Amino acid sequence: MSEPTGLRDLKKERTRDAIAEAAASLFLEHGFDRVSVNDIAAAAEISKPTLFRYFPTKEDLVLHRFADHQGEAARVVRDREPGIAPAAALHRHFRAALDRHDPVTGLNDHPQVVAFHGLVFSTPSLAGRLAQYQLEDEEALARALGDGVQARVRAAQVIATQRVLARANWQKIADGRTARDVHAEAVADADQAFNQLR
Repeated sequence: MSEPTGLRDLKKERTRDAIAEAAASLFLEHGFDRVSVNDIAAAAEISKPTLFRYFPTKEDLVLHRFADHQGEAARVVRDREPGIAPAAALHRHFRAALDRHDPVTGLNDHPQVVAFHGLVFSTPSLAGRLAQYQLEDEEALARALGDGVQARVRAAQVIATQRVLARANWQKIADGRTARDVHAEAVADADQAFNQLR
């Protein structure tokens, strides 16, 4: 008798989460370059081939959290309400994420999130892979904006703006401030940046 699809999917999700948690724990404790894929597979109690079925590269073990937001800007533009300009919809979406203290905005002071961002920003291979994710987001957003050179320029500006805002928020928190303390500044910075985009 075969397993129901829902249960199979749940088991896959749990395995994926267990692998990611084992990897994050090892990376934060020892550093990205000092942890091997074999170390992660052993900690997650799986084989190396199984690990690669869930995460194609070692970098993806860290950056899957960013990958969960892959294509988000394009979705916001495509799904916006009639009469709402793309920049306004993206601004509103980013502001809502700030209010939730979504880690992708950099405005999250949970110690593991702060350390995770520090790991990404200080490890060249991770920063490079993150840049690839952002380039893919930029291309998807350009298509949602209508493609062509002008759409690509606008998409590049939006993705760069989000990146700069998130990095500035993270840096303030890494320097010892709380997300609550930084929130008003983060909102003001986002408002100014998105107003410039318009």
